[in-house]
Amino acid sequence: MLAGCAVGPDYVRPQVDVPVAYKEQGPWKQAQPKQIDNNQRWWEAYNDPTLNALVMQAGAANQNIRFAEAQYRQAQASAQAARASFWPTVGASAGAQRAQTNNSNSGPKLADTYSIGLNASWEADIWGRIRRTVEAGDATSQASADSLAAAQLSIQSTLAQDYLQLRITDQLKDLYARTVAGYMRSLQLSTNQYNAGIALRSDVAQAQTQLLTAQAQLIDLDATRNQLEHAIAILIGKPPAAFSLPAAPADTAMQAQLPQIPTGLPSDLLERRPDIANAERLAAAANANIGVAKAALFPALTLSASGGYSSIPFADMFNTPSRVWSLGAALAGTLFDGGLRTARTAQATASFDASVAQYKQTVLGGFQEVEDNLSTLRVLDQESVVQAQAVEAAQLAERLALSQYRAGTATYLVVVTTQAASLAAQRTAVQLTGRQLVASVALIKAVGGGWHAGDPVPARALIPGSNSASKSDADTDAAPALPSVAAASMPAVSAPTN
Repeated sequence: MLAGCAVGPDYVRPQVDVPVAYKEQGPWKQAQPKQIDNNQRWWEAYNDPTLNALVMQAGAANQNIRFAEAQYRQAQASAQAARASFWPTVGASAGAQRAQTNNSNSGPKLADTYSIGLNASWEADIWGRIRRTVEAGDATSQASADSLAAAQLSIQSTLAQDYLQLRITDQLKDLYARTVAGYMRSLQLSTNQYNAGIALRSDVAQAQTQLLTAQAQLIDLDATRNQLEHAIAILIGKPPAAFSLPAAPADTAMQAQLPQIPTGLPSDLLERRPDIANAERLAAAANANIGVAKAALFPALTLSASGGYSSIPFADMFNTPSRVWSLGAALAGTLFDGGLRTARTAQATASFDASVAQYKQTVLGGFQEVEDNLSTLRVLDQESVVQAQAVEAAQLAERLALSQYRAGTATYLVVVTTQAASLAAQRTAVQLTGRQLVASVALIKAVGGGWHAGDPVPARALIPGSNSASKSDADTDAAPALPSVAAASMPAVSAPTN
């Protein structure tokens, strides 16, 4: 009956108010595909082989993931160390001693003493201190596993966003390259008109200004691309000097597609976000620590036993007269400590309250991230439709202005104005596609990326010193295909024509 006692409160998951549905998940969304899970690689939904390869490299070589793996192994070892207290401690000893004694009758006497024995001690877990310690260790280990999953998801999503922004930058560079070619033709047209005496010198100057400005903006895009390339190199565990990512061919459309993302119910978020699961496990560990602190208020019972042989002549070591043994029990407790144990109990209780508040705040933050990205995607979905129409109108205005300029019915200022508006509309369309892709990655991260609480930790995370996965492992570890996705095609853009 005493062994069944365990002081301290039993853990109950803190209650949070969970809405029935997301506010922003309205009728604008298409039919939902089936829920993604941990057996499916969410980044494959973008249908970009280069992205798939980069994410696999990051999982095998990123140092932040290695750090999280090491912390997970450390937490596992700590939990195992706490569990060892359930068992008795057994020791062995052997000794040989030479000593001289003085006797008033016989004088000095030199003798050898030999001993060998076993000893064991065991603390009875009457008040549940050990059980609460093990409970706290297990919860901390599970929280560390959740931290590892959160680190992996963070690296994967950051890498995907950087890669998609790099490809959008490639699209912008291609747009500006075609625009520069169009502006060069416009400059040639204005020069020809000026040489023919039907245009002003200011028209040529305006054309040159517009061309040089576009060339400067094209050069400026290299800085953005280089920074994104460097960031990707670090994420996959390489120095920037050892990594380069070629630009996609200019004559091909952007390969990445905007997937349809299943968000599930708000209640799913409590199990599908590793940071929320981590916060909940830390609250469980803090609750168990209350029991550990309260157990210190009661005395501890320790049972001990020892046995062996001790003899002066070694030849008589294992004879019956040389046998020694002892059995004992000790009940020890602190009578006065100036309120130290009470203070530690109050400290553990306050730590639990803080963990509960942190858990609830993490849940609220998760809901906000999902709602924010759902709202962003909804707005961008509507905006992309209007922007595509703006691109068409701007390109039509540009063509008409050039025709009127050739006919002499419009000034070159009209041409410059319409070309600038056309370039701005096309640039906005490309950037809008990039914002949609980045927001979709953020939404996938916000809903957990297919992870679920209790998912097993990757095997390589349990191997001390492992810092890479073989290419063959990455190639053979295939995952089921994701549900079909709805591709978001970029608005058609073209360079100015003369």
